[in-house]
Amino acid sequence: MNPEPCGKRRNAPHSKGFATPTAHAFAKRLECAVSPRSTDYCSPITDYWPLLALVAALLATPVLAQSAEEETHPAAKAALDLRNPVATLVSTHVQNDWDFGYGPAKATAYTASLIPAVPFSIGTNWNLITRTVVPAIDAESPVKGGGSHGGLGDIIETVYLSPNRPMHGWYWGAGPGLILPSATDPVLGAGKWSTGPTVAVLRQNGAWTVGALTSHAWSFASAHTGPNVSTTYLQPFLPYSTERGTTFGVDTPSQYDWTLRQWTVPLEATIGQVVTIGRQQMELDLTGRWYAERAPGGPEWGLSMTITFLFPR
Repeated sequence: MNPEPCGKRRNAPHSKGFATPTAHAFAKRLECAVSPRSTDYCSPITDYWPLLALVAALLATPVLAQSAEEETHPAAKAALDLRNPVATLVSTHVQNDWDFGYGPAKATAYTASLIPAVPFSIGTNWNLITRTVVPAIDAESPVKGGGSHGGLGDIIETVYLSPNRPMHGWYWGAGPGLILPSATDPVLGAGKWSTGPTVAVLRQNGAWTVGALTSHAWSFASAHTGPNVSTTYLQPFLPYSTERGTTFGVDTPSQYDWTLRQWTVPLEATIGQVVTIGRQQMELDLTGRWYAERAPGGPEWGLSMTITFLFPR
């Protein structure tokens, strides 16, 4: 494949639900923006304590999890609700993503995202679920001798209109998504206002959840010059949640960039545990991913660590 020109777009954090630009575009923008005289590198992976803390917490869940039989049901219900993107569950996700192997320098990009999800009732039959992704990014240069880039990324807002009861066993929601050009560094965002439809469909049968998210984003206004955005997002998912609130899942949050004509296909495996510390119920998740399809310069593999705080309505 011929090398892509400078000025392509970045990949957004793994926000699960709205089309965002590809990983290869992020690598190319970084490579084009490097300063040959700069030798300062960010080192986001040198601080492994958050990842180690999550692993320790997951191993300690037999101590933290409720022991009485009647106390296991809230954890199981919370685990199932968290698998449902249109559930009427108030939550705040603190998500940490590490992607490794950008460019010839095998660089790393770290994204910390704050993701509140808030449902609203519309009459007696419908709900409106809003989900906002606010990412902060710290990325090494994909070429040796280049400078690092850090700052706020593009903010993503998604709204689902969903019936408050499943229809023939199926949950679904649909609505608009919006990408705001909020990046503080041109390398870290598309520089475009983008919007498009998003749809979620799933079915829950006992401990199993099977479903998919899909969306598409088109740019319609520009904060600065650059290529247009036209990206399709497709994420099938299959998690299994136990009665004690433990979840094992696989998914593939794939994207197709119609401008670059390039697929990005990460294969993900996740383990999560719902715990209650004091009066605060939360879920701890650890995800590993391998990029089965990626453009030259894109990441090879990655890790995610997420803490989700649950708030009863």
